[in-house]
Amino acid sequence: MSGTKGGRGRRIVLWRHGQTAWNLERRFQGSTDIELTEEGLGQARRAARLLAALGPDAIIASDLQRASTTASELAALTRIEVTHDAALRETYAGSWQGLTHDEILAQYREQYTAWKRGEPVRRGGGELETEVADRAAPVVLGHADKLPDDGTLVVVSHGGTIRTTIGRLLGLEAHHWEGLGGLSNCCWSVLGEGARGWRLLEHNAGTLPEPVLGDDD
Repeated sequence: MSGTKGGRGRRIVLWRHGQTAWNLERRFQGSTDIELTEEGLGQARRAARLLAALGPDAIIASDLQRASTTASELAALTRIEVTHDAALRETYAGSWQGLTHDEILAQYREQYTAWKRGEPVRRGGGELETEVADRAAPVVLGHADKLPDDGTLVVVSHGGTIRTTIGRLLGLEAHHWEGLGGLSNCCWSVLGEGARGWRLLEHNAGTLPEPVLGDDD
């Protein structure tokens, strides 16, 4: 699913929001609107200084405050207006939301283990991962299509939504998406436009990527 047209060399940077109190408590946030901690705000400011060096052409973000506040730090440095879209929100997870990891295991162990096996599971009666990709990936691709050649789009979103979007853009089957692994707070992944569509250049990065030397290009 490349969704690209025109020239080559465009990049999509998918940036996870900074730390929240619920992250520290290992509490499932989902679509609950939780603000950043002071540490999370500091993470956003440090990461924004690095990402500004990439010279982004556009910034889009989830409208949940932990993502929108993170995005605003990059917007302040680049003077690029952020486009907010609810389609970039984290997975809605119903009754799982607000529970700690241990509480989820205690109350929904069978559902949790099925999800970890890669089965399609409505965690807490919420969204399937494929449904998250169905809403988020087209938004990302639509904005990427507007980039100039060699342009960069920064997407500020959430760990689960970013993972499913990457999986969809890379054309991976849904049961393989978990293999991508998670993102730490305020880290990012980079997709680059190649001859056969999007490919993963960096994952869970916290520093600016070095050029890949001796690749097959």
